[in-house]
This record gives sequence, structure tokens and C-alpha cells, in this order.
Amino acid sequence: QVALRIRPMSAAELAEGARHIAHCVDHQVMVLQDPMEDSSDVLRASHSRQKSYLFDVVFDSTATQETVYHATTQSLVAVVTSGCNATVFTYGPTGCGKTYTMLGTDGELGICARTLAELFQTIEDSSSDVEYEVSLSYLEIYNEMIRDLLSPSLGCLQLWEDASGHVQVVGLTTVPATSANEVMQLLARGNRQRMQEPTAANCTSSRSHAMLQVTVRQSHRGRDLRHGCLCMIDLAGSERAAQTQNRGQRMKEGAHINRSLLALGNCIKALSQPASSKYINYRDSKLTRLLKDSLRGNSHTVMIAHISPASTAFEESRSTLAYAQRAKSIRATVE
Repeated sequence: QVALRIRPMSAAELAEGARHIAHCVDHQVMVLQDPMEDSSDVLRASHSRQKSYLFDVVFDSTATQETVYHATTQSLVAVVTSGCNATVFTYGPTGCGKTYTMLGTDGELGICARTLAELFQTIEDSSSDVEYEVSLSYLEIYNEMIRDLLSPSLGCLQLWEDASGHVQVVGLTTVPATSANEVMQLLARGNRQRMQEPTAANCTSSRSHAMLQVTVRQSHRGRDLRHGCLCMIDLAGSERAAQTQNRGQRMKEGAHINRSLLALGNCIKALSQPASSKYINYRDSKLTRLLKDSLRGNSHTVMIAHISPASTAFEESRSTLAYAQRAKSIRATVE
């Protein structure tokens, strides 16, 4: 499933005279207008760069956190408790609301908190014959290095791929959890360790990709029944140095962010093409190696793309929409 969320215009965009160019037509279609287009130019009317995009669901700037959660992620709880894997990740330019959608605020809970609350409520309401074990890990990919956000003193961790092709992080801390509040406290602790720095596009810009992995094991009288895993990923914002005005260390970080997002885009593009024999290069970045199962079909995957409606963000919005549209054309095959 691919969803699109259009954030409200910011005060800075309004101050610089930006116009609203991203419009929802209905719950699935949105139109992006070209701010440079002259509506009175009849000669170039047939070459209009205005384009409509179709997604599974489109949210305008008035959509609440609850609306976004119910339409995109709520169904993944049943997927995980039934023994399957599920992934939800946010994508889009810096400052378009990805972290807000995923983590939210104290007053407006994000996808993580709502999903975990429903997961533990489902476990509490389940049959007393079945025992559940919930554990979690939390990591970030910063400058192509993996850091454990629950135990940052471990330093940089390595990826290891077993004979069946399953990728795991060696030495990653796994913590048992018994309630949603406990998980959110661990999440808050991890977020304090996450790399965040101000840029011209966002004063609290995430400089890393963060991945929360929640594993649910079911057993009955000591015998394993099912095993499901839920991944919730807050990707760093796609970078344009001119937009973020990055220099020095921020510029290097942006280059690494772009490299991993380009690798992800290449995988999505290859997966969306009909030739099933085409080689999919997951090894170009640690992000794509970790997302391998989620992209190729061994997981129920939801992508929530984010854009700004401002005319000053036209190029970033257009590239994000093209990226998301390619992702929507992926036809997953379970292995």
C-alpha cells in the first residue's frame, strides 16, 4: 500500500509568498501544478507539467493523526499477530512531516504509539491459552553506519546474512516489553540518542534512518505457534544542498542520506518493472539490505510519502511523487 500525506503550508513558506500547488481531487487522486506555468500560454498548453497521481489513499493538510493511522497502519496489527511480517515507512523531503507522522507529539500521538497500544490491547483481549512474548530493537543508520539506539555504547554494528538470505544486525540489543507505555519509554530513550541537527529546511532535521523492530512470538503449552515482526521506519529526508543550505558535516550527512535513498529508489524501480528475471541490487546500502524482505514480498508493506504543497518545493514534491508512484507499481511475490 502506498499513501500520500500533504502537510500544511509553513509560516516560512507563506512569508516568502509561496502558492499552494498540491491539491487533493478525492481520497486517491492528487494534482501537482507547475508554478512556472502560464495559464494564458495556448501554444504550450499541450506540454503542461501539471500531473495527476493515483495512490491507495491521499491525505490533505486537514487529515488527523488518527485518520492516517486507521487508513494505513491499523490493519498491520492483525497481520503481525497472525504470524506474518509487516513494515511501514515514511518517505519524503526534509521538513515534510515524516517524523511527526511516525512519532507524533505528546498531544498528537503518531503511528508508533497507536500501533503499539493496539498491539498490546489485542494481546490482552486474546485467548488465555496462548502466551505472547513481545521484544523490540531500535537502531539508526547514520553515514552508512549502524548504531544501536538502546545501547549506543556498543559502537558500529555489522550486518550478517545467513544461508537463507535473511539479514540481521550482529549484537543488536533486544529488549522484552510488556506494555505500550514501556515501549514508548524505550523509544523516547532511543530518540534522545538519534542524530538530529538543524538545516535551513527543518530546525530538527533527522540526519539518520531509524528502524524500530517489534517481534511477537506466540506459544501454547511451551510449543511455538507463530512468529511475526513489525518494522516501523522513519527515513531521513531526501536532500538538496541548495534547499537545506548544508555545508561541511551536514553536507557529508546529506550525501550519505541521498546515497541510501537512491539505492532504495533503484530497488523500487527494478521491482516495479515486469521482467521478473531482473537482478535487484539490495547490497548498495545498509538500508536496502535491511529492507530486503519488506520490498520483495515477504512482508505486508505500507509506504507513506510526504510532500509540501508550496510552489517553492515543486521539484522535491515532483520527485517524491514519482518515487511513490513507482513503489505503487511493485507486484510483490512471497518467497
